[in-house]
Amino acid sequence: MQRSAPRHFSMLREFHLADFFTLGNAACGVSAILFAMLYMASGSMRDFMLSAALAPAAFIFDVLDGRIARARHQHSALGRELDSLSDVISFGVAPAALAFAAGMRGGWDAAVLIYFVCCGVSRLARFNVTAESLSGDSGKVKFFEGTPIPTSVVLTGVLAFAAWSGAIGERLWGGVVELGPWNLHPLVLMFAVSGSLMISKTLRIPKF
Repeated sequence: MQRSAPRHFSMLREFHLADFFTLGNAACGVSAILFAMLYMASGSMRDFMLSAALAPAAFIFDVLDGRIARARHQHSALGRELDSLSDVISFGVAPAALAFAAGMRGGWDAAVLIYFVCCGVSRLARFNVTAESLSGDSGKVKFFEGTPIPTSVVLTGVLAFAAWSGAIGERLWGGVVELGPWNLHPLVLMFAVSGSLMISKTLRIPKF
């Protein structure tokens, strides 16, 4: 019997319900980046706050996709990869873009933000590779090595509070320091700390 040719969008039929929630996470992340760019063009605080508000929305989608997958017993390699790629956008690139929009635009700021995103990518890649070995006989990962990348929601919250307080742009908390050829806003160091915690091999956080 001859097999029919695959249809153009047949891949979508392979998606589980949880995967669509994962894509909701990614959509929130991309939207957050676009609103951060729009804020830089318009200067409207509404755009900045909308960008920040999409971080907790992405986090909700991230929590729900895992719960739905467990409830329906529909774990898959595709779902795991979708989750990681979505997390990179929503909890890695989007917070960095918001920080840049908030005024962290010095050369050292950019280096720190790039480091932060690279740490997030590395942390997710490590988790995907080691999840099976960490799960043991129970089949469930009992702890995280390093902080999970969605903890960057806290960074977005700090930026939102700074914006609400009028402390963005030239009024960023901590001011600006000139170090050699580039400028550094000390506030960006919270991204360096967050990234370093994500790639830690000794920090173990119980997974509930």
